[in-house]
Amino acid sequence: MFRPRRKGAACFSLLRCHAGGANRGLRLTRYYLGVDGGGTNCRIRLADENLVTLADANGGRSNLQIDNGEPAFRSISEGTREVFHKAGIDFAETKNTYACFGMAGGRLLSARESFAARPWPFAGVKVYDDIDIARAGAHGGEDGAVIIVGTGSAAMAIVKGQRHQCGGWGFHIGDQMSGAILGRELVRRTVEATDGLLTGSPLIDAVLARFGGTVDAIMDWSFPRDDKPASAAAGAPNTLLGRAPAEFGALMPLFIEYFEKGDPVAKELMELEMSYIDNYVRWFKARGVEKLAAVGGFGTRLYPLMIERYGDFIVTPKHEPLHGAVILAKQNFAA
Repeated sequence: MFRPRRKGAACFSLLRCHAGGANRGLRLTRYYLGVDGGGTNCRIRLADENLVTLADANGGRSNLQIDNGEPAFRSISEGTREVFHKAGIDFAETKNTYACFGMAGGRLLSARESFAARPWPFAGVKVYDDIDIARAGAHGGEDGAVIIVGTGSAAMAIVKGQRHQCGGWGFHIGDQMSGAILGRELVRRTVEATDGLLTGSPLIDAVLARFGGTVDAIMDWSFPRDDKPASAAAGAPNTLLGRAPAEFGALMPLFIEYFEKGDPVAKELMELEMSYIDNYVRWFKARGVEKLAAVGGFGTRLYPLMIERYGDFIVTPKHEPLHGAVILAKQNFAA
């Protein structure tokens, strides 16, 4: 439920008196602030003590691995001012606000601790990897597992207070369930089928046409060059830049379109995708997980197949990751 506060609400209105007289049980209202920090943008939510949303705001890129987290610090700082303004609450009330950030690039403990130690205005700050807030939101803060299946992929669970995490190591060495990896496999399959090594299909024809109709065009696309000369230490006269994961992941709508038409190559590749998810499901069950949710654009498209394959082990998320950050803020800093 979204309840914006009256603009200009004074600090004095935030004092609450409880039974026993006006001079006893007096306390300041607490607020909880959650951040879903992504590589291209972040979202900020301010909530009251009952986790009712007071206002949301947006900010810029917020990956902790970009420029030592400096853009993320600016984005969250600016977004915090905006969200308090939208809620009609004095910014000074940040001193009564407890914050939780779920951050892209937050896999490393050192990055999270360094970011939490910055000069925030809040009463308390806890920084998590972004998968933690996705899991907390999906299960309403209760036990359970989540897989993120989007451009990248990762997996995490809480079982009886114990945290379990795997994956999330990036496009080059991990992200097996991701749309980027499957997109790269689709491009590779297109090249091999065009060479006559494997059987083609309408999907293969569509991918080939998308890249200009020849394998030469695909190869040229796959190795863009940096126009700026590289230093001798770089090991090449010009830096060869591989395509970004998102550029491979952008093939997923086309892939889904042809899968739904029954394309044989799409069906084969979908079985490959599900085999990766099988590995994670086995991993979760070996650790006592009883329910699994999926988030991410590609993951939500896989729900019918996952339910068919894994039954009631699969559940739909209760809340979005942003609200998971608010949930974790209250769990970490309960009154």
